[in-house]
Amino acid sequence: MLTLKQTRSLRTLVLGSLAWLLALTLFFPIFWMVLTSFKTEVDAFATPPQLFFSPTLENYLHIDSRSDYFHFAWNSLVISFGSTIAGMLLAVPAAYSMAFFETRRTKSTLLWMLSTKMLPPVGVLVPIYLLFKSAGLLDTRLGLVIVYTLINLPIMVWMVYTAFKEIPKDILEAARLDGATTTQEICRVLLPISKGGLASTILLSLILCWNEAFWSLNLTSSAAAPLTALVASYSSPEGLFWAKLSAVSTLACAPILIFGWLCQKQLVRGLSFGAVK
Repeated sequence: MLTLKQTRSLRTLVLGSLAWLLALTLFFPIFWMVLTSFKTEVDAFATPPQLFFSPTLENYLHIDSRSDYFHFAWNSLVISFGSTIAGMLLAVPAAYSMAFFETRRTKSTLLWMLSTKMLPPVGVLVPIYLLFKSAGLLDTRLGLVIVYTLINLPIMVWMVYTAFKEIPKDILEAARLDGATTTQEICRVLLPISKGGLASTILLSLILCWNEAFWSLNLTSSAAAPLTALVASYSSPEGLFWAKLSAVSTLACAPILIFGWLCQKQLVRGLSFGAVK
């Protein structure tokens, strides 16, 4: 018979092993993508797949000679941060009013906002495309900032709302008694207290904007195209060149992977109390 301590140790070992197995399974596609990026096209198509090969940088040199990587990366950076800032400017006052001035329709409004995420993007592509064409927003960073802000706003409002709901109303009432205006109440009291939840919302929004591909492929061509469009450009009628596609995908994923790794604590906190709760 196992003792209680041995049972707990065995359970910890089993759960830890399962967690590592799941993590390795999820990470393996990224590992294989990076590995393939250093192969030649012949090695990339080899059957069975080769784990040991002579690495080469020809795929990265080809990307550098064919396209301006930093142009696409700069577009992704501007669009992601621009839409995140715009989304926070809208989400904070909306969440503030819903969290501290609740009505009978607050919950239904939040559910309605979240339900808009279930709408297939292709269902509204034609009207948005025509509107952007009339307004001169096609192939512009501003156009993508507007679209990304609108598609991520429901999630941002939900996460900020959840963060605000954790703050006792007595703190805000004390600020009002001291003569604080609504702006001072939000900027000097509410935002500093909820900075953890706000940081999680910002991080998740940046990741969602960076990874968005559908709208960037349909609303841009070259001037405002982000990294997702650059990756898609390596899928041609001539076929898929796996080594070059892996190289450009690695370059597109690397910045956000590094950023996410450095900010993983805030991101996990946001996913646990904001996007799920």
